Amino acid sequence: MSRLFIGIDSGTQSTKAVLVDGESGEILARRSAAYGLIETDVPGSKEQNPADWVSALNTTLEQVIEAAGARRRAIAGIGISGQQHGFVPLDAKGRVIRPAKLWCDTSTSAQCQTLTSRLGGLDRTIELLGNPILPGYTASKILWLKELEPENFAKLSTVLLPHDYLVYMLTGNLVMEWGDASGTALMDVRTRTWCREAVAAIDAALAPKLPPLAYSTRPAGVVLRDLAARLGLSTDVVVTGSGDNMMGAVGTGNVREGLVTASFGTSGTIYACAEQPAIDPRREIATFCDATGRWLLLACTMNVTGATEMVRNLFGWTHDQLADAAAVVPPGSDGLLLLPFFEGERTPNVPDGTGVWIGVRDKTFDAPHMARAAMEGVTLGLNYGLNRLRELKLTPTEIRLTGGGAHSAVWRQIAADIFNCPVVCLSQDEGAAFGAALHAMWVWSHERDQPLPIDRLTERFVTTDESTRAVPNAATRRVYREAQVLFDTAAYDLGPAFSHHRRTIAPSTQG
Repeated sequence: MSRLFIGIDSGTQSTKAVLVDGESGEILARRSAAYGLIETDVPGSKEQNPADWVSALNTTLEQVIEAAGARRRAIAGIGISGQQHGFVPLDAKGRVIRPAKLWCDTSTSAQCQTLTSRLGGLDRTIELLGNPILPGYTASKILWLKELEPENFAKLSTVLLPHDYLVYMLTGNLVMEWGDASGTALMDVRTRTWCREAVAAIDAALAPKLPPLAYSTRPAGVVLRDLAARLGLSTDVVVTGSGDNMMGAVGTGNVREGLVTASFGTSGTIYACAEQPAIDPRREIATFCDATGRWLLLACTMNVTGATEMVRNLFGWTHDQLADAAAVVPPGSDGLLLLPFFEGERTPNVPDGTGVWIGVRDKTFDAPHMARAAMEGVTLGLNYGLNRLRELKLTPTEIRLTGGGAHSAVWRQIAADIFNCPVVCLSQDEGAAFGAALHAMWVWSHERDQPLPIDRLTERFVTTDESTRAVPNAATRRVYREAQVLFDTAAYDLGPAFSHHRRTIAPSTQG
């Protein structure tokens, strides 16, 4: 009887679970459970209760185990994927002290500046960590707790990331894996060790509160005996995990150079596997460790389907109607360009940015042009990141698309033309959850002293849906090359104006 593996993806909006056959790679069951953010009036604050993640984990885990039926004793491993950068503070008894601040929380900008200054400036920070300290990363959230909630900081005994906390719930072990840890801004991504200077810049007593770092092929532990008995599992089920981008890379087969993954979700990521770390001199590309002993070079944009959904909702369309409208407009939208920085932007770095339409005139001021320009604008934003990856000597041969935006054939062709590279979706549309299951399979093989090479594992089980493949059109590519120049130029030229506008605008005093 073949072994079974479970993949869990604990995200910002929901938790997904898949049950995967270890022999065929078939997804035998899928389950999900949704939850929301904590309502707050604090600007930039994005928080969740870890208890909601645990409840969703328990629900989906029980459901896929139930789906295994009589084969539940064949379950050999559970992989956990979690949203990166979140800060889960535990007290000495392992209890959550306060809600977790998430990756999308931007309320810690001041703490980023403080830490960067304490480390000797941006260049010295890059020298120490390999990355700048951004508001999304974990380090500034810890300093925020110390400065704004000193009574809670006094209780802090352990710093965990979201996936670490779920691993702790399953195994009772406090540990942090290299890949997810590299997004804390507390670790030197080149040496995979905690950076003493960065840790001390937060607090002299913080170091013992960081869990030990674990190599990617080692499990975090096995399922707690009492929990295994309640779920009907064997007592040696291994548990492993990493960040969602790391597991998404495994789930899309992005474990060797040449493949690139682009996620078309509410926000967007575009990332590539690298055999060596590559530090971006312009500080726009993050260098993370991946979950396989390599590195992951990543660009993040804050606005993808969030921007297209604004247009879709404006005109009361279905998703198919949005795509149909975009399809009747020629590439380049007759000169209409959208800078889709509705939530500010991270790549390119315009945190105070807003949405800007350029080229509005009678011919372009209609719903179809706005639909296509929205798709093109967010893809040009992702291509800005892809071009930065190219400048770091990464040459994509194929880009694998995930996320809701990838379901549109019109959008896939736009992506192929703008990226100037073939694009394709995966047969398994479960991304990080499927990657977590494959990672658990990989770790389990090492525990059995029969290690499977990760690239051979993904080549066997990660398959593309060839009906979704789109290849670049040379004539269209020329149009988009010009649009990219305009996009990049406008983003840089308007960047200072965005910041100035935010600083100087005030409520009118006129009657």
